[in-house]
Amino acid sequence: MQYIIVAIGGFFGALARYSIGVIETNNYLFPVSTLTVNLIGCLFLGWFSTYVAGKSPHPRLVLLIGTGFTGSFTTFSSFSVETWELIQGGHVLIGLMNIGVSIIAGLLLVLIGMHLAKAMLKQSASS
Repeated sequence: MQYIIVAIGGFFGALARYSIGVIETNNYLFPVSTLTVNLIGCLFLGWFSTYVAGKSPHPRLVLLIGTGFTGSFTTFSSFSVETWELIQGGHVLIGLMNIGVSIIAGLLLVLIGMHLAKAMLKQSASS
């Protein structure tokens, strides 16, 4: 049953990921859609993991949303391939920028998500 739950979340995460790639039709060298989904995923997973830790939801919800949806929505492999292709194509500075922005902004967004969740949990506890 756990595999089915992860697969259902993954199905919707993959559709959301694909949709952002289709909507974002740039001709830029920088991989904007991959960066976008990964940063959204960092913010969301930072929030979700902190919020669910404070609420103790059903484990299947964590599998569905945290593992299935978010795991399928975000894409480390695309980030890695696109960065390598930039470097191999002679765009070393852009590849390094992609690495730096992805890591630094990703970590900051995880922290922001965690702080938002803590504030929400604190507010709901005082209500």
